[in-house]
Amino acid sequence: MTRKADIGIIGGGLAGLTAAIHLSKQGFSVLLFEKNQYPKHKVCGEFISNEVLPYLLELGLDIESLAPSKINTTTISIPTGKEVSTVLPMGGFGISRFSLDHYLYQKALESGCVILNNRVAEVQFEKSFFRVETSENESYAFKIVLGSFGKRSNLDLKLKRDFSLKKSPWLAMKAHYSGEFPNNLVALHNFEGGYCGISKVENDIINICYLVEYKTFKKYATTAEFEENVLKANPYLKSILENSTPLFEKPLSISQISFEDKKQVENHILMIGDTAGLIHPLCGNGMAMAIHSAKIASQLVSSFLKSTISRAELEERYCSEWKVKFGQRIRAGRLLSRLLLNPLGSKLMMGVVLKYPQILSYIIQKTHGKPII
Repeated sequence: MTRKADIGIIGGGLAGLTAAIHLSKQGFSVLLFEKNQYPKHKVCGEFISNEVLPYLLELGLDIESLAPSKINTTTISIPTGKEVSTVLPMGGFGISRFSLDHYLYQKALESGCVILNNRVAEVQFEKSFFRVETSENESYAFKIVLGSFGKRSNLDLKLKRDFSLKKSPWLAMKAHYSGEFPNNLVALHNFEGGYCGISKVENDIINICYLVEYKTFKKYATTAEFEENVLKANPYLKSILENSTPLFEKPLSISQISFEDKKQVENHILMIGDTAGLIHPLCGNGMAMAIHSAKIASQLVSSFLKSTISRAELEERYCSEWKVKFGQRIRAGRLLSRLLLNPLGSKLMMGVVLKYPQILSYIIQKTHGKPII
């Protein structure tokens, strides 16, 4: 027997859960597939720009109830010890994915969304509807499917998405710590082959998350050896790591992170969040982009299901609006990443920024959006 609903969402991360809440509140039947149980830690910088707060409030989400850290300052450093700080134009907040995803999961259920702890094995578009098959051989039919299955998934391979056929050189690690760190600061510390983001989340916990090229990481036998020899070459990272206590038994990791261009629509599936495109974590804007992409997709899906636009218009407008909102940010992130990962480039950039601090504010503006209304 095939179960039916208006909308199927594959993946229950930030974008998937936000879209589930938005569309359920619009009165549509929504079924979300998530292979993991909540709550769960994820590899993530765990900093969100305040640009999304108006939209979250519009959805009836009380982020303040989670007691996030309030962040209004950023610092960037390079291994030589040069450092520059500036005020974040809009500010942001720090919240763990463990707490935030679980909160959104509960709100999605309250909104009427059905959430299945199941893995999607196959998605086929047949004339005017989607057929979704799970790993347990269950069958579902939907008018719309949103893809929110993360940075890289087996579904990407099944859909033959271009980026999934290439190996990616990026590896990310994340862990929580206790220790001393300013509550209002998000720091970005550069090291050979990568960069590390640090900020507080709820409960006075420090989140440390870094992205590194695999060719640099594989020179060392263990994560501890890599951190000792590479991360601690940056004096700021050395000080933080040596004066903080790990709260995880071991760091979380994720590999094959791709920053290649992705198509926002594949086989008529609207991709949202990291599934649609990924900005370099150094920009601190990935979580906000995921939430914003859910809003764009949800508004257009609502119009489609109310028969005010066709499927072709839905897909064309989603791709267009996604590129308008995020294209410049992703390009700016790639440029900034190339500069920071080049030893000479990072020194030159830091020299210019130290002389003209307003340039850092300009860079931040280029990688962030305006408040979502």
